[in-house]
Amino acid sequence: MNILIHPTYFPTIAHFVAIVNAENVIFEMDDNFQKQTYRNRTYIYGANGKLLLNIPVVHTQKTRQKYRDVQVYNEEKWQIQHWKSLESAYRTSPFFEFYEDEFEPLFQEEVTNLLDFNLKCFHTVCDCLQLDLHISETNVYHKDVADMTDFRYLVNAKKETPPIFENYTQVFDDKHGFINNLNILDLLFNEGPNAVNYLESQSFPW
Repeated sequence: MNILIHPTYFPTIAHFVAIVNAENVIFEMDDNFQKQTYRNRTYIYGANGKLLLNIPVVHTQKTRQKYRDVQVYNEEKWQIQHWKSLESAYRTSPFFEFYEDEFEPLFQEEVTNLLDFNLKCFHTVCDCLQLDLHISETNVYHKDVADMTDFRYLVNAKKETPPIFENYTQVFDDKHGFINNLNILDLLFNEGPNAVNYLESQSFPW
């Protein structure tokens, strides 16, 4: 199966279930940026439940801006806040210390371009999961596509209706229960090398 999907900020479980079950992954690279999507936001499991991490971006006067051109607004020192949030949420998880040296540099090096940063985060995750994927990129936007399954709708954080995935142990599930479809780091830090087996075992309404 060939899939068309957006690069996002630490993709959700749904994104990765689709990706690990695909023969070829095609990244949409020529769409317009939209607010309130997983392009610049992700959710983790904090001590008080579901926690939003949002990357601030530079807004232009243009009515439309290509995703590939979006610049990150660094005056808010968001990288420090995001890393502290990840540490607070997952420091006691079984595999955080095993992977933290891979991810901490992402929050120490200055970020300028959002899409480039998202791709860097994605490849770091794939290295940790030891995934060998066949990836290509679009260079022209097409509203309708053929010969591939269109998963671009998964980018919509506000309109999503994700499948209900199998429970796995989460750090604060004794307080708030299982939270479905968080970002891939929640699964990685809690399940470690078993994360790929988990992703491959999940059903998805293809």
